[in-house]
Parts: sequence; structure tokens; C-alpha cells
Amino acid sequence: MSRNGRNRTRTYAAGALALLAFATACGDNGGGGSAAPAATTAAPQPAGTTPAAAAATPGTAPAEGDAAAWAKWNLKPLAPAPAPPADKPIKLERTGTVPVFSDVKTNDKVVFITIDDGAEKDPKFVEMLTDLKVPISMFLTKDIVRNDYGYFKPLQALGNHIQNHTVTHPVMSKLSPEKQKGEICDDQAALTQQYGTAPLLFRPPFGDGANTPTLNESVQQCGPRAIVLWRESMQIHDMQYQTGDKKLKSGDIILAHFRGPKELKGATMTQMFGDLLARIQEQGFSVARLEDYIQAPAS
Repeated sequence: MSRNGRNRTRTYAAGALALLAFATACGDNGGGGSAAPAATTAAPQPAGTTPAAAAATPGTAPAEGDAAAWAKWNLKPLAPAPAPPADKPIKLERTGTVPVFSDVKTNDKVVFITIDDGAEKDPKFVEMLTDLKVPISMFLTKDIVRNDYGYFKPLQALGNHIQNHTVTHPVMSKLSPEKQKGEICDDQAALTQQYGTAPLLFRPPFGDGANTPTLNESVQQCGPRAIVLWRESMQIHDMQYQTGDKKLKSGDIILAHFRGPKELKGATMTQMFGDLLARIQEQGFSVARLEDYIQAPAS
């Protein structure tokens, strides 16, 4: 590792320790993953689309897998999500102030799963998502995923979108406007090059600075058209709620992380995700794709 790489690692670790008080935010982002494959460059597509998503039949909900697939992972099947609404609840504009949201206004009994950072690259999780076909949105951090960009491509091929989560996972409010812009724009460029799609959404690490004019201006300049927060965060076996009633509500956005046994006290990524699905199933919700409820800006 270069001296710059070691310095960046120390800076990132110090920022993470300083933000432990953010109980529901992105926490420890330990390393992991395999050696990086040769990078490939895909031709950029319009923002908000993926090759798999573009080929999907419009107006159809993603399949949730059959009973045997769910039994393989010791889970009860979730009810299939309804077809995405034709009139999208969230409508984004190409220019101007970007909206900040932590849930989607919908009467559909659905929630949305978002997974951050990208430190844990467990092949079993790819197998699990391939079997169950539960939709997720991935908010990836360049310096955490650059050692294996290829890991996330099979997940993208399932129709899951890749979104922006900065280069080094800093505390955004502690950065100058110029450095904020660099964090967002550099991640936007790297993810667009690697995955062929410009991220439509941005999530600030720890949710920090989400409602500040400085961050909003930086997001506008770099390309994403919305800032996405969350209503619940998945810990190891259960969720942490931002509301006192500790219940999911229609349209809630749930935060999880690409984490492994080191961060999950011995649990695996698939065990954590299975527990998340069980908590959702117990409350009678389905999982829908967040981007299916968002109208991207007209080209």
C-alpha cells in the first residue's frame, strides 16, 4: 500500500471512530474482498438505468423466488411486491436543488433495502440474491470497493442499481465545499466508468450534512439528483428504528451494510440479510426496488 493509501486509511478510521455516536449510520467499514480483476469500461447509459433494468418488462414487480429457494436459506417467502406505480411518487428534476428523503410516500405495503459501503464481498450473498431476487440499492464507496469492482457486477445484473456514497467515506460537514465536491464527483466518475451507469442518488456517510446548502450544491454539481437517508438501520439480528413505536411503515427506506463476521460479531452477511428479511416478513411487508418509485429526470 502507498503512503497516500495508508494516510487515507488512517483518516477514514479516525472519522469512523469519531462518528460512533451516530447509532443508525454507517459504522465500521472494515476491509475484505479479493484481489481486483482487470478493470473493464462499459459505455455509459442514461442515469437511473442498468442493463438488466432496461431489459425488464415495464410495470412488473421483481420475482421473489420460489419456496424451495427461500427454504434453502431457512426463510419464509416474502409476498411479491406489487407492480411499480405508473405515477412515480418521487419526481426528480435535471437541475436545481436536489430533494432529501428517508421514505417514499406510497400506500403500497412495501419497504426498500439499501446497502452501503461495500467492504464485505461475500460470494454467498451474490448466490442468495440470485436465488431470492430481493431488490436492493447499493451505495458504494470508491476506496472500499476499488479492490474488487467486479464483485458487484452480478448484483447489478440482477437489476439492482449502484449509487454514490463518496470516495473515502468522510464526515462531509468537516470538509470544505471543494473537498465535498471532490468526494462526490470522483465517486460518480469511477462508478459510472465501472458500471456503465451514472448514479442517480447520493447518500452522505453517517447521513451527515444531508440538509446543508453546501452539500446540496456539491451534489448538484456532480450529477446525482437526490440525497437518500433512511428510517431504519439493520444491525446484526434486528433493526434500529428512528420512531418510538419500532414499526415499519409503508415506503420506509432501510439501511444495511456490506459487512462480515468481523463487524457482525461472528455472523455472516447472508445471516444478517436473512434476519433482515425475517423482520420485514414478520411485519407483513414486501420489498420493492427503490428506483421503481422514482421518476428520473427527462433526458
